[in-house]
Amino acid sequence: MTPTTSPDQTRNGKPYASGDTPKQAHVAKGAKTRLAVWIGLPGVLVSLLCLAIPMYVIRPFRPQDPWQLDVALTVRGLAPWVSAVCAIATLASLARAWQDRMRLWLRCALATLSLLAVVGAILTHVNVFEIMFHPYPEPAFESAALAKVDSDDKVLSVTLHGESRAYPVRTMGYHHIVNDTVGNTPIAVTYCTLCHTGLVWSRVIDGRALHFRLAGINNGNALMRDEETSSIWQQSTGTAIFGPFRGRQLQLVRCDELTFSLWRNEYPTGLVLEPHAQYAGEYDAKDWEKHVEQTRTVVDTSKSGIAPHELMLGVTAAGESKAFPVRSILAAKLIQDRIANIPLLVVVGPDHASIRAFKAVNGADSMVFVSTADSSLTGSGAIMRDAETGSKWNFQGCAIDGALAGRCLEPVDSFKDYWFDWMNHHPGTLVFRS
Repeated sequence: MTPTTSPDQTRNGKPYASGDTPKQAHVAKGAKTRLAVWIGLPGVLVSLLCLAIPMYVIRPFRPQDPWQLDVALTVRGLAPWVSAVCAIATLASLARAWQDRMRLWLRCALATLSLLAVVGAILTHVNVFEIMFHPYPEPAFESAALAKVDSDDKVLSVTLHGESRAYPVRTMGYHHIVNDTVGNTPIAVTYCTLCHTGLVWSRVIDGRALHFRLAGINNGNALMRDEETSSIWQQSTGTAIFGPFRGRQLQLVRCDELTFSLWRNEYPTGLVLEPHAQYAGEYDAKDWEKHVEQTRTVVDTSKSGIAPHELMLGVTAAGESKAFPVRSILAAKLIQDRIANIPLLVVVGPDHASIRAFKAVNGADSMVFVSTADSSLTGSGAIMRDAETGSKWNFQGCAIDGALAGRCLEPVDSFKDYWFDWMNHHPGTLVFRS
């Protein structure tokens, strides 16, 4: 015989479970409703927090505490997996609500929550910094003779194993990072306009070539992430501050920040990074420095008595750091000093804008230099002479005339940096005050 069901044992034409009264069935359905809500709502909240925490902590013009930065980077690394689980759980709640024919308003609410969870899971895979500053994954180059770069525009100059390339600062300031290979050496050319820092790092760690991408900002300086391990690196120090390579140090590759006219004069057969056709319209204007100097900084420099945007030439040797105000260098044309008991020569190029640093020694003897009047790009190339022999020296640090002709000074790594960033990463630095 076919069992019968009395009217009070059904609701919406669907029989209750055996032994259930209408009241019990209503209570069970209410429990399912609460369960669906308690699964869906927290899932969405967690998914949104996975987005909100990194975005709040790792953002420009906000101080980044090391502990907060660690938390934000940890959350950002886990976010794709956590938000995916939350999205699946929320969708499962939605499916259960539809299956049990819960009230329409509840199904609509869970559908909205599911949509938010799915969107949140998708957004955890988006690098917002590369939306603002698009990468240049396949850099293209043109000859120095054909490059459309203003003569007074600055470029980062790299020469390795006889191969020379120039990376215009206004191009680099937008893309921040260009992964390249020069003279068979994998390098990462980097520039952070907020701190006025252009540096070139070797991309090789433990024999493995890394590929870097823009990852955020830390107290005004750019962060980089390598695709191979997702470690996070500080642009101005080359130190990994998070991830599997934490504590490791990239090797600095010597580079110069020169005017394009001077670079082209020194390396007429070199190659120049072309503007990216799709994003060239977003590059900074020529007066970008004036605009950056008006931005807010988050590192307190008041105790030093130096303005945060004072542009410095930073030098580090034998564990000692020293900052030379760029305006003092340009005014003096030539400065001799010492760092870690090493005689140091800081000299301005014949373009009256580019700067290089050298060890002022000849063998074991310290040298004294004086600036010369003959300093035009079209002249002899001599910008200084040594007091001992009267030999003339060019901006490459080589004697081109006199008793020491053919000898060259050893270059010293140096780079420009706004004071707030240099002080932040070199807390024990000395400052040239003359």
